[in-house]
Amino acid sequence: MGLLSDPNRRKALTSLLTRLNTPICVVCYLAGIAWFMGLAFEPFTLRTYMSENAMGSTMVEERFSSGERALSTAREFAAQKKKVGGMPVDWLVKTMQARGLEVFTQSFSRNLPFPDESKERFMVRGTNVYGILRAPRAPRTEALVLSAPCSPGNSNNQAVGLLLGLAQYFRSQIYWAKDIIFLVNDHDLIGMQAWLEGYHHTNITGMEYTPLQGRAGSIQAALSLELSSDVITSLDLVLEGLNGQLPNLDLVNLFHAFCQKLGILCTIQGKLQRSDWDTVEGYTHAAQTMMLMVLKQASGRPWGEHGLFLRYHIEAASIHGINSFRQYKTDTTTIGRLLEGMVRKLNNLLERLHQSYFFYLMPSLTRFVSIGYYMPAFGLLTAILLLRALDLWVQLGSPTAVMEDGVGDAEVQSSPGVLSLLTPVVISHLTGVALYTLPVLSQELAVQHFPVSETEAVVLTAIAIYTAGLALPHNTQRLISGEGTEQGWKVLKLVALLYLAVLLGCTALINFSLGFILAVTLVPAAACVTPHVPKALSAVAMVLLSPGCTVLYCIFLFQELQEAPVTLSEGWMLFLSVISQGVLDHALYGSLVYPLLSLLVYPCWLLFWNILFWK
Repeated sequence: MGLLSDPNRRKALTSLLTRLNTPICVVCYLAGIAWFMGLAFEPFTLRTYMSENAMGSTMVEERFSSGERALSTAREFAAQKKKVGGMPVDWLVKTMQARGLEVFTQSFSRNLPFPDESKERFMVRGTNVYGILRAPRAPRTEALVLSAPCSPGNSNNQAVGLLLGLAQYFRSQIYWAKDIIFLVNDHDLIGMQAWLEGYHHTNITGMEYTPLQGRAGSIQAALSLELSSDVITSLDLVLEGLNGQLPNLDLVNLFHAFCQKLGILCTIQGKLQRSDWDTVEGYTHAAQTMMLMVLKQASGRPWGEHGLFLRYHIEAASIHGINSFRQYKTDTTTIGRLLEGMVRKLNNLLERLHQSYFFYLMPSLTRFVSIGYYMPAFGLLTAILLLRALDLWVQLGSPTAVMEDGVGDAEVQSSPGVLSLLTPVVISHLTGVALYTLPVLSQELAVQHFPVSETEAVVLTAIAIYTAGLALPHNTQRLISGEGTEQGWKVLKLVALLYLAVLLGCTALINFSLGFILAVTLVPAAACVTPHVPKALSAVAMVLLSPGCTVLYCIFLFQELQEAPVTLSEGWMLFLSVISQGVLDHALYGSLVYPLLSLLVYPCWLLFWNILFWK
């Protein structure tokens, strides 16, 4: 405090920061990247541990032994599904009632804003079926959910069979202190969204559904099961939910503890943990696992049905069975015992999971990076924006008088007008509003005049508006009376730097991965752009560091980390698919990535693009 309160020391510190501004910014950027990449090194991470006392011990005797009966039920379910050509509602109702559950159905429908070509659907109608096992030893104020989607074809039949087998087994037990809901939902995420909105009496996505006739208590936790094979080699835990939300870390620890107890191979991001962390291969494996989690979280979309529960403060995860070429096999009975043990431990909870972390990254199932470890990497990147803003502030506040022949008369530089600063800000954000609204609104007009489908019209319109924003500087200058001053672009850049710093900071608090990825590409462009650099080279660099190109880079990186690299043409097709899926995720589930990029990030980038062509 003494350093800042003393005018002489404050002036010396300011002079030092401005004189060494560029070297300090370069060091901060390199340090931020190095810090983040170092998080995958095991000595820099924390070992996972159980924080909730009610789940601290795995001394539960699992007795489920009806794996073969569950597979028989799964085959019967598959036959009924094939017979009716979809969800066998009547058969599910009878089967659940035969197992002693209170059974209810819910019908729903949803008109998509444009056809989902990946799943070939536009108007979605379906029915959810759920049965409630009432708690015999409690006032029925709390509940747990076990769900399995009714997927098309032969997918996920085994999960539904195991769900019904567990329902029959759980019905014979008397130690339940919470209601247990067994849910089979139609049309994957859309059906789950309809059920959750009906259960909580909300309608935030425009879904049409019938009210739920039966309810249990407040849902404490949920598990979603995906099995498509009679025998699996490993279980993959899926954590990433809507808008980058994650479940409480204790739910991850519980899953890993029971996998270790029952001898089940468990993975995260589809990758097994390696023990040779001190080798280059071991570090690379951990870094790939962590980067896959970052990319999935940054996408903002739910990567499993559990992702929609997290919006309602319900801790949830999806368990995905994988049948690969590994010789290690696990039967359905063992998977049933895993779920039995997890549900029994969750049944012991006296309050919601809250003692462990909600913000973390995981290079493996036994190591995690807490928010206090990864936030400094983001802070180093955003510090560059503040240092650049400080440099501009000092320049704008310093005397600009030009002495002539030693005489004290000064030629004072003209201050920038309000119009010259307000115009690019308003036009940039109007362009963002057009990017957000016009693709969906103008799809019918585009289909009438061009030989494209509705989905192609939405994607191509978005790309056209995004590209048209590059002409913004010329249109802006026509609206400004006279030429821009030297101080004008400095003031505009000062405002844009502070705007970007606040925007990235708020984004990182909600979704760290998205904020960090945007900072990696946008901060260098924002720090270096001026009207006095070579226009052609700088324009190419700005475009390569734009939000759209950032999404394209992430697609190629994700495919590379998934060990499924793609060509340039395949990557471009995936890029178009990601745009359409982002618009659909926002309309169907409330994903915030598309409106964030179109309404805030893209207009902010346009401000720096305007500075580059400042006259």
